[in-house]
Amino acid sequence: MTTAITHFIAGARATGTSPRAQDVFNPATGAVTGRVALANAADVDTAVAAAQAAFPAWSDTPPIRRARVMFKFLELVNLHKDELAHLITAEHGKVFTDAQGEVARGIDIIEFSCGIPQLLKGDFTDQVSTGMDNWTLRQPLGVVAGITPFNFPVMVPMWMFPVAIAAGNTFILKPSPIDPSASLFMAELLQQAGLPDGVFNVVQGDKEAVDALLVHPDVKAISFVGSTPIANYIYETGAHHGKRVQALGGAKNHMVVMPDADLDQAVDALIGAAYGSAGERCMAISVAVLVGDVADRIMPKLIERTQALKVLNGTNLAAEMGPIVTAAAHQRITGYIEAGAAEGAELLVDGRRFDAKQTGEGCEGGFWMGGTLFDKVTPGMKIYKEEIFGPVLSCVRVHDFAEAVNLINAHEFGNGTSCFTRDGNVAREFARRIQVGMVGINVPIPVPMAWQGFGGWKKSLFGDMHAYGEEGVRFYTKQKSIMQRWPESIGKGAEFVMPTAK
Repeated sequence: MTTAITHFIAGARATGTSPRAQDVFNPATGAVTGRVALANAADVDTAVAAAQAAFPAWSDTPPIRRARVMFKFLELVNLHKDELAHLITAEHGKVFTDAQGEVARGIDIIEFSCGIPQLLKGDFTDQVSTGMDNWTLRQPLGVVAGITPFNFPVMVPMWMFPVAIAAGNTFILKPSPIDPSASLFMAELLQQAGLPDGVFNVVQGDKEAVDALLVHPDVKAISFVGSTPIANYIYETGAHHGKRVQALGGAKNHMVVMPDADLDQAVDALIGAAYGSAGERCMAISVAVLVGDVADRIMPKLIERTQALKVLNGTNLAAEMGPIVTAAAHQRITGYIEAGAAEGAELLVDGRRFDAKQTGEGCEGGFWMGGTLFDKVTPGMKIYKEEIFGPVLSCVRVHDFAEAVNLINAHEFGNGTSCFTRDGNVAREFARRIQVGMVGINVPIPVPMAWQGFGGWKKSLFGDMHAYGEEGVRFYTKQKSIMQRWPESIGKGAEFVMPTAK
């Protein structure tokens, strides 16, 4: 039996007016489990109208009362976090423990948003001029929207809507149609937490819904996470229509392994960061940069661990990696492996040979692939230049630290990177010299905590402000400066020169 997955508009599930819909699959079995509605422009208009109607009262609600709704939502998410994780595993395929981790990182942002009264405080200066005071306010933008990817159907939306809503905005979430069920569950938890109808809405859909949001005059800001070509499109189109935009794009994250690194720790880091969530993370390590003689010492360990990956149904708690999210993604990743082999990279472990019968009963029809390991990859190869978004680790050999830094800095992406070393000077120089937005020293996936903000450099980020943290608060608010004086302090006569402090 398949489930009908609808929109959530003005506090209730809504089927919308569009006749279009799309199948939702369990990637572990290949079975259709749901049918998700795909919105048209009229459905988007309905959601925006609901959000616009809810904005005046919600923006006037004192920040402490908005924070209390977030506190209640936090309580409810904690109570239902395993249900959210099961929804993720059922539609995305990532292993259940990884899904639990995704929910936990989303909870961090909710906790951060509960401090919104402190985060919205302005500045005040008494007596900036005789009898005159000056202060600043941070006020919400209005209706804002989030367009989120399949790989984190809970965490990435939570990067956006808790901060936006706590700051006084109303929100429209357009999740991926690949794994849409978690969006409705979150909407209903927000409603149970006491959020007024229309403050949070979900519009299911594809490009038609995205385009309608991008051009809608009442949508004031767009947040996006996805591939670089789409991020660029979102940024240019949204900005053209006068919107504030933060669009987080693709990545090609490198991990440098220095000759002095603890090899066992480096191998653990590479295996987890390359193959966790089947490599379908924008912070996955997809390139190992092996410096000097470390390559010959580490490769046997990497081969052994890649071959031994426990690729199982994500509901199996022994699983280290689940299936690929869709058949189309499986085909795309297969094409990259073929291209790497054709261009001369050494294919040491071929994930295409993985036997789906190992994954569990009823899973033979799933979208299965093992880990793939390439050695002697060069910068001109397709598998080095492009984001694969799958369980493929490419090893590049370099002579020294300077060559490693230059290699990374020359890449068009600049999302995340890492360096494993015991040398403090190497670590310091790496952190300072590398042209990447998020850097780990002996940390393979350096995703910042809730109060620090997430974002890359170069073609990994379009826009000026990172997601969540204090930059997230600034993104979802606008500053207003107010200067004030009263009649007794106003001098006689008109002034025709620029005002100055007196």
